[in-house]
Amino acid sequence: MAFNTIIVEDEMHTARMLESMIKELRPEWKVLDIFDSISETVEWLQNNEHPNLIFLDIQLADGLSFSIFDKVEVKSAIIFTTAYDEYAVKAFKLNSIDYILKPVKEESLLAAIKKMENVMQLFENENQININYAELVKGIKEGEAKYRKRFLVSKRDAFFAVPVEDVAYIYFEAKTTYAVTFDKKQHMINFTLDKLEEELDPAVFIRANRQAIVNLKAIHSLENYFGGKLVVKLLPQFDEKFVVSRAKASVFKEWLDS
Repeated sequence: MAFNTIIVEDEMHTARMLESMIKELRPEWKVLDIFDSISETVEWLQNNEHPNLIFLDIQLADGLSFSIFDKVEVKSAIIFTTAYDEYAVKAFKLNSIDYILKPVKEESLLAAIKKMENVMQLFENENQININYAELVKGIKEGEAKYRKRFLVSKRDAFFAVPVEDVAYIYFEAKTTYAVTFDKKQHMINFTLDKLEEELDPAVFIRANRQAIVNLKAIHSLENYFGGKLVVKLLPQFDEKFVVSRAKASVFKEWLDS
């Protein structure tokens, strides 16, 4: 089934990555446009035929996206994208709206797409589902996402905290995860990169490849590499060549430019 969809997301690198994954998973779908604000989305919905599906971020630069539903009668299925905690997630479940936790993973996106495909006939028949958006807004305000602020690391027989803003990059090697600070100190941390990708602020940290997550402030420059890849020059320097895949190169550059 071919769907028309729009993406509402104020982090452009996240929006572009989501668009790329949608096109890969459902090549027959058409992403009509990407919007980064409530006002822009409302204006478009007021003047265009509504798409089958909207990928909707919850907290945008100009407020909570639930206010869109106060301004226009939305006639689309919704998949929320959210960095919020389980309180909000439970609200989505109770209201029969699907959601994807950020950072968006391909398997989570595929599961959400399949669910919405299964219930799409319901949307077509009823045009919309009655949702208590006021309760969802209340849940969001009470349960905003909190990103990790520090790591507890050990040294000899003592433990001490390393602030997240002091971490230049994190990499995985020989089944161990290491955090390297801007003062070139290296610490072992007991987390997978997948877990850290969920816990670190995506405006500051990005998963550049399977082996590493980097801090925006640690990126000195980018160099073109064969096959459309990028080589990232880091400060402090990384011992090996730090390569960003072709698939993530454009998203990486947009993230730096956002």
